[in-house]
Amino acid sequence: MRGESEVDSEKRRLAAHGVTRVRAENPSPLTLGGTNTWVVGANPAWVIDPGPALASHIEALQQALERRGGLGGIALTHDHPDHSEAIGLLRECMPAPLAAGRGEVQVRLSDGCEFGPLRALFTPGHADDHFALICGPVCFTGDAVLGEGTAFIAPERGALAGYLNGLERLREQNLEVLCPGHGPAIWDVQKTLSHYIEHRLGRERRLLTALSEGRRSVSELLDSAWSDVPAGLRAVAALTLTAHLWKLKEQGMLPDDVEWPSW
Repeated sequence: MRGESEVDSEKRRLAAHGVTRVRAENPSPLTLGGTNTWVVGANPAWVIDPGPALASHIEALQQALERRGGLGGIALTHDHPDHSEAIGLLRECMPAPLAAGRGEVQVRLSDGCEFGPLRALFTPGHADDHFALICGPVCFTGDAVLGEGTAFIAPERGALAGYLNGLERLREQNLEVLCPGHGPAIWDVQKTLSHYIEHRLGRERRLLTALSEGRRSVSELLDSAWSDVPAGLRAVAALTLTAHLWKLKEQGMLPDDVEWPSW
């Protein structure tokens, strides 16, 4: 757990970029300490990922927006409930346009489009409607990059290749801080993005080694390439294993007799 002085230091550094974090009280193994809602700018301010529909969270978010001169708009990195559930409650008390990659929105995000001070960069992998939202040197990464640990990749064709491409594109941006959907802000941007890429490629190398040794079952592949994952997250690891299998299959590197996770 981070000390109070460390948290205060982060608040000051973020404030220098016009950014405030309002963290929801929905901790879990997948949401870490809770979902981050980010507020950027003032007169009006803009919200990234309003979070879960918790009354205490909505109240704290509304107070933060009132201090900043009201709400100009809401943008989603992706529409998973822990990031989007509070949209209706927030708009009831502070009406504003909504931008997202899909759904009933006023602005449909696409790669490179702008919404208020935000520029969208398509970063699929965790979800197929996932966008990183860039405001000057600040990037709101949603669940593409987390403040702790690594991201979950959806078990879909093309998800992992798209995810790695999105990380490479983030490395090309002139960014000073990453503001993730969960966990603390990330100031060592290039090191973190390089770690994320190498983490995925390292999993792939371990998976290829297991396949070359004749391992074919889901259990054997998880034991070989995800041996560091806690037992409680093994089912989540199996989802990401599926994403890796799709990538290898598309590259012609997957044996035909490999067992796939079933859902």
